[in-house]
Amino acid sequence: MIHTTIEKIKSYKNGFSINTKHKLIGWFFVIPGALLIFSFYFYPIIRAFILSLQGGVGNNLRFAGLFNYKRLLQDGLFKQSMFNVFIYLILQVPIMLSLALILAGILNDRTLKFRSFFRTAIFVPCATSLVSYAIIFRSMFALDGFINTILMNLNILAEPINWLGGPWTARLLIVIGLTWRWTGYNMIFYLAGLQNIDPAIYEAAKIDGASAFDRLTKITIPILKPIILLTTIMSTNGTLQIFDETQNLTSGGPANATLSVSQYIYRLSFEYVPRFGYAAAIAFVVFIIVAVLSFMQLKVGDER
Repeated sequence: MIHTTIEKIKSYKNGFSINTKHKLIGWFFVIPGALLIFSFYFYPIIRAFILSLQGGVGNNLRFAGLFNYKRLLQDGLFKQSMFNVFIYLILQVPIMLSLALILAGILNDRTLKFRSFFRTAIFVPCATSLVSYAIIFRSMFALDGFINTILMNLNILAEPINWLGGPWTARLLIVIGLTWRWTGYNMIFYLAGLQNIDPAIYEAAKIDGASAFDRLTKITIPILKPIILLTTIMSTNGTLQIFDETQNLTSGGPANATLSVSQYIYRLSFEYVPRFGYAAAIAFVVFIIVAVLSFMQLKVGDER
């Protein structure tokens, strides 16, 4: 009682109560971060939406209402780019995350020799220069490249495949490149989660006669569910906004068969006659799609 009274007297002398000072200090730390988030995240979103309501070429923009959004429904190139990114999403994300989970389970084995080496080797592609690996991939998958040579020497192919010249083979090349580059990145998340699971749980399951598949489906996956949800959302968002691989591996070809939405936005803004309003409308639609898919994944994956 006496201590509280003394504190109140001190606080009144200084002009602010203790609680007020604590709140002011808290806001002092929060406001700079909040301003940065607003300036570099929310403000650009607002500006992009305003820009999407404007039409015209170059800097000669004028208010056009929903004209750009109506144009999207009739734009065959936009539909093609959306089809391409959803093909990447459907094919690549499940393969990559499944492979990452399997590799994490293998490399979590304490009896495995050279574990650190294998972990580093699988993670290195994520840190590799995109331009460097794109050049190597284009060389490997050329008509006279390493892949065709190996497949023909093994009598799997009678003649070389034009990987970069066919629509589906070019898409497959994008999927292979994405999987090679990002599997190790997701593996690190799963590996961190596995290392927090008590090994005694697996030992008890073995004693009870649980197979490796049962341990995976009944122990590993349920415990790693929050991490699996996180990697799924990040992979989905990254794939829908893919730009680097399609630009450097295939340049969007052949005949726009691998063109991504982000690449189309880039072309509308900097390669074709600049139509910033229409490009902003496409970007805003992609933003909404990403937000909706992320929300759906959260609702399905998070039981809370």
